Amino acid sequence: MVQIDVNTTLEKFRTFLINNTCQSFIPESYLRDLEVFPEKEGEFGSIYLEAADKVTLKKIREITFINATGILGIIYISKSGNTRLKWRQIRGKMGRVLGEASVNSLVNLITAGVLTEKDTKSMMKNLVKANQSLD
Repeated sequence: MVQIDVNTTLEKFRTFLINNTCQSFIPESYLRDLEVFPEKEGEFGSIYLEAADKVTLKKIREITFINATGILGIIYISKSGNTRLKWRQIRGKMGRVLGEASVNSLVNLITAGVLTEKDTKSMMKNLVKANQSLD
């Protein structure tokens, strides 16, 4: 697992959530609507949005699509439990992502633009340093 601590927009984190959970079956209209988010409860993985207003739109498979405004935070835990991330609002649509991510989630964080090339290089340097100190 890799420690994540970056600032990013709500839109980029939303893209990450979709890429990681429901890219293959999200309706096109929901994908284009930036106020529609996936939510999920259960034993294996979860997504929870803390928002001023949430309206349930439709449940497809294990994902409930919601229209949410005034989002203060998002908690994401992957099916495997290897990725645990929290997005917390800093101001407006900008927030901070903290937690641990698996290799698969790292790829999706990069693809969504949550992690920049600079962030990734910094993390790789820290991993190398940590591994060298273990030797």
